[in-house]
Amino acid sequence: MEPDATGTSGLSPRTARAISIAGFFALWWLASLAMGPRLCPDPLSVIAFLGKETVSGELPYHLAITLARVAAAFVIAMAIGTATGLFMGRSTAGNLLLEPWIILLLNAPALVIIVLAYIWIGLVDSAAILAVALNKIPNVAVTIREGARAMNPDYFEMARVFRFSRTRTLRHVTLPQLQPYIAAAARSGLALIWKIVLVVELLGRPNGVGFQIHLYFQTFDVRAILAYTIAFAAIMLAIEYLVVQPVEKRAYRWRPRPA
Repeated sequence: MEPDATGTSGLSPRTARAISIAGFFALWWLASLAMGPRLCPDPLSVIAFLGKETVSGELPYHLAITLARVAAAFVIAMAIGTATGLFMGRSTAGNLLLEPWIILLLNAPALVIIVLAYIWIGLVDSAAILAVALNKIPNVAVTIREGARAMNPDYFEMARVFRFSRTRTLRHVTLPQLQPYIAAAARSGLALIWKIVLVVELLGRPNGVGFQIHLYFQTFDVRAILAYTIAFAAIMLAIEYLVVQPVEKRAYRWRPRPA
């Protein structure tokens, strides 16, 4: 029997989210009263600035630039990380060979990778995207490796009995078992990548949300900093609820439900 969609509190998901968002804005408003408009502008003034930047075209332009970088880095990191993790999880030799590289990248500071990419490649978009992807690839690889190790060998034995081709085995046996791990890697990856993209833009790009935040930091314009941060965070929340969570829910459909 399925659990009640409203949960034990009787609240629907939409109502719970609405209450949470309202609480966030209430705390923000109280903070603005306590700290003053210079240090913490109230929500209405930030929303007014958002509207002004949207009408002028500045906000949509910089948001689009940042989202393009996030998308490019995300696709690269997921593709390479998934292939690497699957190889490491299914091959003992592959795991022994690649594990030192993964540990090195996992522990390398993001700032160091970004700076080196800019020095070696130049202050160009390819360097920025590569630096962001390199920071995320090892996380994806580790997650997928654990998923590959947890796969049920009986399904592969069945595939061999029915003489599945490698492509058919990948599609019908491997990927369905890896879907929850891919969804988890995608969710954590998206959260990490957009944060690193802002740092990359702050350090070496002439556009994007990170560049705008750096620009307004120099003039101590807290209202503008909050406006760009809230705008981009809102887009990430929309992606989380409209894309990531539905994909994650679909990824778990094949698993049997507990009695």
